[in-house]
Amino acid sequence: MFRFYCLVAVLLLTTAGLWAQTPTIRPAFADLTHDAAASCAKGHRQAAQRGPTTTVRHRQKMDRYDVTYYKLDLALENNSRDVSGNVRLLARNLAQPLDSVAFELYPTFTIDSVVVNGRRSPGLRRAGSDVTARLPQVVPANTLFSAVIYYRGTAPNGSSPGSENALSTQLVSEFGVNVTWSISQPFAAHEWWPCKQVLTDKADSLDVWVTTSSANKVGSNGVLTRVTPLPNGKSRYEWKHRAKPIAYYLVSVAVAPYVEYVNYAHPAGGPQIPIVNYVYNQAALESYREQLDYTPLLLENFSSLVNLYPFASEKYGHSMAPIGGGMEHQTMTTQGNFNVLLTAHELFHQWFGDNVTCASWEDIWLHEGFASYGEYLSLQRFAPAGTDRDWMDQAHQLVLQNPGGSLWVADTTDDERIFSIRLSYRKGAAVVHMLRYLLNDDTKFFRALRTYQSTYSGRTARTQDLQRIFEAEAGRSLQYFFDQWYRGEGYPTFDVRWNQVGPNFYLRSTETTSMPTVTPFFDTDVDYTLRFTDGTEQTLRRRQSQPVSSFTVPVSKAVASVTVDGQQWILNGPGTSVRDNTLVLSTATANPARFTVYPNPCREILHLPDLTSRASAEVSDATGRVLLRQVVDPLNARIDTRTLAPGLYHLRLTTASGAASLARFVRE
Repeated sequence: MFRFYCLVAVLLLTTAGLWAQTPTIRPAFADLTHDAAASCAKGHRQAAQRGPTTTVRHRQKMDRYDVTYYKLDLALENNSRDVSGNVRLLARNLAQPLDSVAFELYPTFTIDSVVVNGRRSPGLRRAGSDVTARLPQVVPANTLFSAVIYYRGTAPNGSSPGSENALSTQLVSEFGVNVTWSISQPFAAHEWWPCKQVLTDKADSLDVWVTTSSANKVGSNGVLTRVTPLPNGKSRYEWKHRAKPIAYYLVSVAVAPYVEYVNYAHPAGGPQIPIVNYVYNQAALESYREQLDYTPLLLENFSSLVNLYPFASEKYGHSMAPIGGGMEHQTMTTQGNFNVLLTAHELFHQWFGDNVTCASWEDIWLHEGFASYGEYLSLQRFAPAGTDRDWMDQAHQLVLQNPGGSLWVADTTDDERIFSIRLSYRKGAAVVHMLRYLLNDDTKFFRALRTYQSTYSGRTARTQDLQRIFEAEAGRSLQYFFDQWYRGEGYPTFDVRWNQVGPNFYLRSTETTSMPTVTPFFDTDVDYTLRFTDGTEQTLRRRQSQPVSSFTVPVSKAVASVTVDGQQWILNGPGTSVRDNTLVLSTATANPARFTVYPNPCREILHLPDLTSRASAEVSDATGRVLLRQVVDPLNARIDTRTLAPGLYHLRLTTASGAASLARFVRE
């Protein structure tokens, strides 16, 4: 996420006290010229120019064991990329006996030794960044073992061919402070420490010990348990992370003569959570204190919407580094500034990306799309009315600049595609917003997010895992939605003609798509806002189940205009809405016919024997809530009711001409 937040502008909030008194973030959320996504994406790309370096064969060797624990014990300074020390790996061997241990480490580092279960490896094989250490004694299947890698060297920098900095050092001239920091996503952790770069193998726990000059502070993951004074003006910072498992790329260090500033969040139903901020110096603190004080409100809001902050037993925090954006290191984000939208984006990553991590970079939208939507949710909660809509409008405009590209990342070696602002970030956020619209019920939407978080907490997930959870809330298959918006490309445009004759309002919507050879049709609900001549409005929600869909609706007032998707729920192109005085449709919608269904009552399958043409079927309960939608035709004239609770239901069939029919049935 490092790249994401250099661009998203923030609304300069008033003071922490005002926040506590009134939950409206005023000036801080009014400026949307700062693009948080671009800032976040910039940082990710900085550490990923080369792409993955390990071979398939070496990956297979690493897959023979499962990491349970890392301990980094390193010497670092705030003005050097030199690294020395050791990394301890505790792992469980899997099904086969292990005669060697494989890991990744950049080839410029010298490995002094590898010690496995207390005995030194008799030999190493290095091929690029792939390292294989022969074991002095075979580790039996399903057995814990310990490997300690002693190494030293200098992390590569941008002047090396094909490489950018996973460990960087730089003077921040504005504040006169030199900083050394890490950014490992997606493929660069091995450029500063030996590890296994596999997303699905999270370490259950982590220690990060860093020895540095006593003038420095070291920020890292988890809780700072001790600062141990050492000879020669050195100190050792000892960080311990036990709250949740951690992916390799979220392990972090930041070293500088920081000033520490702590504020606290008080989420409902949870403990007080310290937010530990390491800022460059007192001048930086004075410059950023007001924005830093917004973080507790953001954390409290996210906790109320999704689940309690997943690392509440430890902390949240920030370490400053001149990265122009942010990177969501677990429990301690690295940020270059504290623009509120940037802070919101990186903070929401603690849920979407850190707590639940994508199992493949194919599904990076599960991180970046949701973190971007965290910006929208923060604007919706705290910003002046309409600011959230402005944000979504800008997101849509960026996506529509180019019709091509899917959320699914076909080439997971291409970091430019992985961290595409247009696709992974902005289109991802738009798709999350459309899932919210699809459910048409915020209780269900946020319950789905909470279920996703609790089900996969500390684990990895794929898009199909999220899909199953939303299908459970929708009570129906959503394969069509994910085919269109995850694997598919492009977007729909709706051109609407409408007319009114007496009490009957007629509407015909023609859908075209921007990438018809890839995604020829988008099946979606659409809102139509009718504005009457007396200034009042009515919004109709109808399903576009085929390229040309027609509706007839009774109205009691004169219609002056019709707006398509007025609340910008759908990622759609600019269409048209014009009155057509020649348009007259069947009035069956206004006076729906009755038709027969059987068996009634039913337990599983409801048959529609009178169906003569393809139609859109909607089942609603006594309150009018639509619980089930599907397309039926004479060859498949049946509805599966097993997802419905026992009770009385209404069934409405609507044909392409707008003709409607009604039936009632009981589900036993």
